Amino acid sequence: MEGCFAPGEKIYMVGIKGTGMTALAELLCHDGARLSGSDVPEVFYTDAILRELEIPWHESFDSAHVPPDAGLVIHSAAYDREKNPELAAALAMGLRVLKYTDALGAYSENFDSSGIAGVHGKTTTTALSGVLARAASLPARVLAGSAVGAFGGRSTLILGGKYFVAETCEYRKHFLSFRPRRIVLTSVESDHQDFYPNYESIRDAFVEYVLLLPSGGKLIYCADDPGAAETASIALQKRKDLRLVPYGATAALGQGCDDFAVQNIETKNERTVFSLKGFDEPFTLRVPGRHTVLDAAAALALTVSLLETECAGQRDFTASLKELLPNLRAALESFSGSRRRSEIIGEAGGILFMDDYGHHPTAVKTTLEGLREFYPRRRIVLSFMSHTYSRTAALLDEFAASFDAAGLVVLHKIYASAREQYRGGVSGRTLYEKALERGRKTGRGPEFRYAEEVLEAVPFLRSTLKEGDLFITMGAGDNWKLGKALYGYFRNGDTE
Repeated sequence: MEGCFAPGEKIYMVGIKGTGMTALAELLCHDGARLSGSDVPEVFYTDAILRELEIPWHESFDSAHVPPDAGLVIHSAAYDREKNPELAAALAMGLRVLKYTDALGAYSENFDSSGIAGVHGKTTTTALSGVLARAASLPARVLAGSAVGAFGGRSTLILGGKYFVAETCEYRKHFLSFRPRRIVLTSVESDHQDFYPNYESIRDAFVEYVLLLPSGGKLIYCADDPGAAETASIALQKRKDLRLVPYGATAALGQGCDDFAVQNIETKNERTVFSLKGFDEPFTLRVPGRHTVLDAAAALALTVSLLETECAGQRDFTASLKELLPNLRAALESFSGSRRRSEIIGEAGGILFMDDYGHHPTAVKTTLEGLREFYPRRRIVLSFMSHTYSRTAALLDEFAASFDAAGLVVLHKIYASAREQYRGGVSGRTLYEKALERGRKTGRGPEFRYAEEVLEAVPFLRSTLKEGDLFITMGAGDNWKLGKALYGYFRNGDTE
């Protein structure tokens, strides 16, 4: 590695078990860095990855853990430099200290990098970009925001060292550290209300990110998403040198080429079949939802752009793409999703158990509608746990209206964030009452139940779930434990 990272450098990572931190550790380890770190004792899926990489870590935070000869200390944004004893010690020793997003940005400078951004869809789009890059034999590295089955259960895929594709986060403008030559923009709407008080503030942050593109840089954006389309339009007004590539059903009406205009979406035999205007034959997905079709179109647009760069001055791009299309189609159809993105936990007692990270009303609504279309004969039973008081309060009506595709919804307390404290007002029960009120007024919608603590819902759900149901836990909280308990019970009569 060049630039910020020296080959063989000793690096200490605080909060090493986080998904992004472990993924970055894997990339750094591949490039010869000598790594160690620390985190909390709680076991995560990343523990196994760190052990495979033979990276040692402490399960506590102590100033004595920090190697005085470390060339760099990288820390998760969850830890404060002044309050965490290891970070305070590193600074006192004069060591170089970088937040994860800054380290990721520095890493991106070493490659031809592409950033995947958006309020929704960025993890699936990044994962799909990885499987397509592999199908196209592109020398790329990919970093997703969740574990991906096609990546061997990890969040990274290392295929070479020329291109870097990474999921980039909008929270607190973290993505401004990244150095992209291309950006995929999936969606822009109000979110993270503790930092972005209104839609305009978060939109402007995305515009700022797009303006980081170099002259001639490419913005691949979802023309169907009003916020993404508006962001693209504002960015183009400020920078006429940008190259815009729209995708989606309305891409033909957008600014730029229309090769990735989505056409003819059909769902049959638990498969989604769709066409793109610039391609002769259709594509197939076995992951549900029209939103997944959009993510696939975005990933195809990015892959085609990378392939075009790879072919420049060396071989005929059109012929290369035509030759690779069967591989790209097969890669899309084989894609099985990523961890906590409509993830199938298993089937027991004729009940299909799933888990999903959706925690914004738009994501909840589109995911449930996709499942309803994909599994028309199954009753959808949802456990939803809202995340952060500020988001729930700001989007209360939208949340209440997001559950219509389900048959039964169990709501829980709000999953608190370390970045805010409850000061009264909106709670999980508030959302429950709002959803009930909406149902009475509209005369439609699912049945609702409330269980403050997630496992309090176990007895009721054990008695009501039946063969043919689809039970899904959804949210950024810990209600996945409910799905685990119920799956264990229906599989072997055990709630442990």
